[in-house]
Amino acid sequence: MNRRTQDLPPLTGFASVIRDLRYNEFFRQALGLLLMPVFAFFSNPTALTYIVGSVVAIIGMLFRFYASGFIVKNKQLATSGPYSLVRHPLYTGNLLLMVGFTIASGQWWAYVVSAAFWFFYYPAAIEYEDRKLNSIFGEAWREWSASVPAVVPRSLVIRGGGSWSFRTSWQENYELIIVVYTLLCLLYIEWKLGWLPWFAGE
Repeated sequence: MNRRTQDLPPLTGFASVIRDLRYNEFFRQALGLLLMPVFAFFSNPTALTYIVGSVVAIIGMLFRFYASGFIVKNKQLATSGPYSLVRHPLYTGNLLLMVGFTIASGQWWAYVVSAAFWFFYYPAAIEYEDRKLNSIFGEAWREWSASVPAVVPRSLVIRGGGSWSFRTSWQENYELIIVVYTLLCLLYIEWKLGWLPWFAGE
């Protein structure tokens, strides 16, 4: 049994297997990272799809970088900065990254793959994180979460308190790796448009 499902009502057979897959963090993260170079490699971009998609993806990348500087996992409830907008800003960043690469790819099937990936994995991931934070922080979490949506913000007004830390983002959460990874995938799509002749040695 997946440790993330051990507190849920028991299931058997195929339903149990599917639920365990949905709650599997390693598969979710690995497949999410894999989709970016796959969409880039099979992309058929136009100037419009690339520009719009890359802007959305970069916003998602920067939002993740911003959010990761506030996290003290399982030790302190983050409620300020991006956590005043949504309960799971890293997932918001992931959603923007996925939407961005989907648009930038210029491929219709990327929309189907992205939607299937998101709705298969993320409702379960959100449920688990909410359940875990509720068990750790109790009333403080319930009071905060009652007015803060999970992934899509109701407002873009960021409330203060807390502080962003580059050290937390980089040394503890390794977010610069995601930044470099994202930019390299976007550069590959840009190269396919013929906008980077130097990249091909011309």
